[in-house]
Amino acid sequence: MRISEIIEGTHPCFSFEFFPPKTPEGEQQLWATLGVLKELEPDFVSVTYGAGGSTRERTVEIVSRVKRELGIEAMAHLTCVGATVEQLREVLAEIQAAGIENVLALRGDPPQGETEWKATPGGLAYATELAGLISGEFGELGIGGACFPEVHPEAPDMETDLVWLKQKVDAGARFLITQLFFDNQLYFDFVPKARAAGIGVPIIPGVMPIRSYAQIKRFAALCGASIPTPLATALEALRGDEKAEFELGAAFAAQQCFELLSRGAPGIHFYTLNRPEATRAILAALRSARPWERSGATTGAAATAG
Repeated sequence: MRISEIIEGTHPCFSFEFFPPKTPEGEQQLWATLGVLKELEPDFVSVTYGAGGSTRERTVEIVSRVKRELGIEAMAHLTCVGATVEQLREVLAEIQAAGIENVLALRGDPPQGETEWKATPGGLAYATELAGLISGEFGELGIGGACFPEVHPEAPDMETDLVWLKQKVDAGARFLITQLFFDNQLYFDFVPKARAAGIGVPIIPGVMPIRSYAQIKRFAALCGASIPTPLATALEALRGDEKAEFELGAAFAAQQCFELLSRGAPGIHFYTLNRPEATRAILAALRSARPWERSGATTGAAATAG
């Protein structure tokens, strides 16, 4: 089933993101996590795609197996990095043959060791072009895209970034998932700007529960996300106590999700980092409290879901 249809028919929509493991131990951890989180009945899961297509086969294999064996709708990430148009066509044909119905179309980051993005000769330069390729030649596939509440790191300003985002939607993206953020006001400000720019598809906030302050600082630096000063100060005060950092991170993410849903976000996309603990606790608490049923949620949902 296309994820855009799932989002339209489900409020709120909860989804999980995983990455292909590189070791046997990581493989065991991934499937253990999937087994735990399956009990929470997510609406869909997604699996990332390594730099330079380094995990292509593993991504397709995992997505196919999740859908086939666990009965969960699953989406494969696909990037423009390290592939010609013909190679991208081959991957898309492989995805389709595996029974996968959804793709997250991404430009991708520069390969490890490189700081500047360069399109592969004979390849594509933008996620918009990838979305256009998919919609034009693989029309049975549902297409999602990424967006940046704090502006794409390479965009000169929000207005330009929204022009690019509108082009991606016009090329075929039927829903958007945000990059991680820690200040909800960024999301609440971003959605009306996107609507004003003519972007009417659902915009799902992406939330990453913090496991480690050092780790989240690296992630934030890579994607251009900011860490609010009060949160950074609270984490620094823990002086590297990983257990305390995890507990604070889970509590903060739960508070984030509660506010997002109570003010009308169409769902939450959890960046799980292949670990179940925080996501399981947060989602269980949300389903118990049901913040989306609180006053004002309906109006917010209409404005957010498009």
